[in-house]
Amino acid sequence: MTQKLFCMVMRINIDCKGCYMKVSRALLTIPELETRFIEKNHSRVIVCGNFVPQDVAIKIRKKTNRRVEILEIQDLSGSDEKQEEQIPLISSCNNQTEAETYVTTQDSQPHMYFQVIS
Repeated sequence: MTQKLFCMVMRINIDCKGCYMKVSRALLTIPELETRFIEKNHSRVIVCGNFVPQDVAIKIRKKTNRRVEILEIQDLSGSDEKQEEQIPLISSCNNQTEAETYVTTQDSQPHMYFQVIS
């Protein structure tokens, strides 16, 4: 499988601040990831970039020694028509809503960024 632009949602057990820091450090050491989002309340991690999803999950598993469960994978390297029809990766929480924004970078590829709005 070649590297394409993917967005992947994973479940990683994040119990405390130490666990959060361990996962955060592991994500920062993987150069293929362009965006990283850790949702502590729901133990979810969302990453986007040019990577092979299974390889990234294995790297995170090895670096954190925690179980990594892939919940959803979206291929964003398709045509523009497919990208407009995509369903958001995150749904609304109890008292928080997420806003998603598509940003075009220098390589003219759309990237998804998530922002938690309280």
